[in-house]
Amino acid sequence: MAVDFRFIIIGRGMMGAAAARHLASMADGIALIGPREPEQRKAHHGIFASHYDEARITRTFDGNLAWGSFAARALDRYREIEARSGISFYSEVGCLFAGPPPKDEQDYINRALTVSRTLGSDVETIAPSDLRQRFSYLAVNPEFTGYFERKRAGHINPRALVRAQARLAEQGGVSLIEATATSVRDAGSHVEVTTAGGRSYSAERVLVAAGGFSNFHALLPRPVDTRVMARTVAFYEIGEREMAIFGDMPSTIVLGEREEDHIYILPPVRYLDGKTYLKLGGDTEMLSFSELEDVGAWFRSDGSVAEREHLSRIALALMPALAGCPVTSGPCVANFTPTGYPYAGFTQSPRIAVLTGGNFVAAKSSDELGRLGAVLLSEGALGDKDFGGELTPVFA
Repeated sequence: MAVDFRFIIIGRGMMGAAAARHLASMADGIALIGPREPEQRKAHHGIFASHYDEARITRTFDGNLAWGSFAARALDRYREIEARSGISFYSEVGCLFAGPPPKDEQDYINRALTVSRTLGSDVETIAPSDLRQRFSYLAVNPEFTGYFERKRAGHINPRALVRAQARLAEQGGVSLIEATATSVRDAGSHVEVTTAGGRSYSAERVLVAAGGFSNFHALLPRPVDTRVMARTVAFYEIGEREMAIFGDMPSTIVLGEREEDHIYILPPVRYLDGKTYLKLGGDTEMLSFSELEDVGAWFRSDGSVAEREHLSRIALALMPALAGCPVTSGPCVANFTPTGYPYAGFTQSPRIAVLTGGNFVAAKSSDELGRLGAVLLSEGALGDKDFGGELTPVFA
């Protein structure tokens, strides 16, 4: 039978929109299906996305070669995407890591330094005696060393990046369908996609790139093995006094004794309400979701009060100048895989593929992960240079 599209991508988030842009240069007959961001978050009872934000850290400094490579490849395309779309989203302010001396060769810092040399990244090591002098806003342990990546690092505006990807995809001939996909079915010779409005679309192949929502509704033949975890972010409202202190800071990550104790800090950024916020978050919350209704309720909340208070204690210890600033919080979710890598591969159906599993670090790499999704759809597989073996999906 004749199909409506050759390829359909489900999910208009950071990976899905990127996949559509890249696929547009490889093939014709493409559709990108996904809803827009709700105007009133707390009154919305549909699908959400984790890119509804104004700032995410970007850097290549990473203890894993695959993740470092994904980030470097994406970063090297940021300026081209901005120029072609006319939408700015990248602030190259650098990224500072600060942490205790490495304990052994397998310590995160030593692994990251090795990866940086492989990728040709320029990372400056800053002695403890110089760290607090150069980055005076940060009251870290006096034994901590700094690792500063000045180029190919900083932060991106995820909302703006998704807009840029979608604009370029549409200019490349992709049909943008504003709807929520509720089912995907392999019909033998083709795939049928049904939306919440009752419309159906057919395609030769489908890529499900729905982030933490990939296992909800009936988008996959079998659920992928992931944990959808709650994350709370804290926002400090910044005034003129604080801007004089924090205005020129790079993106910052302070390491703890365990990887889950790391704290990330975004420089002051203006948000949609016209106010400027310094944002920070961590990776210690244990609340997970298995039902669509529970994820929706979380996105309609302001996150965890206990986690906001925990983050506030850390923020004031690291950045005493924040004392007195109004603090609020917001919800996010992280989608973790047991492999520690994103999934990019076909399901039990040779016509339905999946791209998901950001593991709380994928925003900066989303353009490259989207490219891998496009290659997967157009060519049917990923090679070793794209870490295809590591990205094999695991199903529940």
